[in-house]
Amino acid sequence: MKKAITAKEAAAMVKDGMTIMVGGFLAAGSPNRVIEAIAEGPAKDLTIICNDAGYPDKETSKGKELGCGLLIAAGKVKKLIASHIGTNPKAIEGLNNKTLEIQFVPQGSLAEKIRAGGAGLGGVLTPTGLGTIMEEGKEKVTVDGKEYLLEKPLHADIALIGASLADESGNLVYRGTTNNFNPMMATAADLVIAEAKEIVPVGDIKPEHVHTPALFVDYLVQA
Repeated sequence: MKKAITAKEAAAMVKDGMTIMVGGFLAAGSPNRVIEAIAEGPAKDLTIICNDAGYPDKETSKGKELGCGLLIAAGKVKKLIASHIGTNPKAIEGLNNKTLEIQFVPQGSLAEKIRAGGAGLGGVLTPTGLGTIMEEGKEKVTVDGKEYLLEKPLHADIALIGASLADESGNLVYRGTTNNFNPMMATAADLVIAEAKEIVPVGDIKPEHVHTPALFVDYLVQA
């Protein structure tokens, strides 16, 4: 299968009401070109799973580096599942006026819920959130006399991830902190689209340097 597509072709795969995982941490390691194309497209009422709400209006020499914040600012998001939203006034405004549903998840728990979704697990047990509003509506499990919250897995229709380097078959490498949520999100969606800053011929990436194997990646976009 030919994996190389354009950002617009990637955006066309996103349909109304889909659940989308977006890799990155405050836009570091986010697939910003694909995000921009989705913001300009027709898809709406999206549920976004991301570490944070990104930025609403950050410009760099490379263009818009906003993470999922651009989608929020464009009114494309119905629900956001994230660990914090403080960098995006648009998300805070949406929360306050009830136009944006936000489900807060502690950052470590969010990572584990995604990992569980990718690994086919029924959930993970964690003490994080016990005795706080985070436990509301969640099942509690006692193991060896200690109580835990059951955090159920997260899965998405599409995962949008950002890679530093890819080969033409879809093997991915993440440099530095761009690693963040990208590897686990690549395992937890029906369709995976990776935006890579550089795409090289097969064989140019040593097998031991691959962070996400090609079998997880359906399409590649050149950043």
